[in-house]
Amino acid sequence: MEVVLAILTGLLFAAGLYLMLHKGMVKLILGIMLLSYATNLFIFLVARIIRGIPAIISENQDKLTDTFADPVPQALILTAIVIGFGIQAFAIVLIRRVYKATGTANMDELSSSEKID
Repeated sequence: MEVVLAILTGLLFAAGLYLMLHKGMVKLILGIMLLSYATNLFIFLVARIIRGIPAIISENQDKLTDTFADPVPQALILTAIVIGFGIQAFAIVLIRRVYKATGTANMDELSSSEKID
């Protein structure tokens, strides 16, 4: 299972980078989204996906001896998802505003020094 997830993570990174290299702003945002999903999946893979008991130590124990699920990567992923949604919303509003002001979403046309009325 971990090999399949590793291959999927690599494909998501590759697709995200491919989309970011295009000239369109919408493809740039889609590429950033794919990169964030790939990073979240990568953090899960590095933390080793383990199904076990919660990481709670009972009163009569000093430490956990059973296999337990690590809550830190899960908390990091949840935080990354919320921040990613905020960045995506901002980028979508920014693209819409740039398109209204310039009439194009092509990155090459935006870099020209001519002012479009």
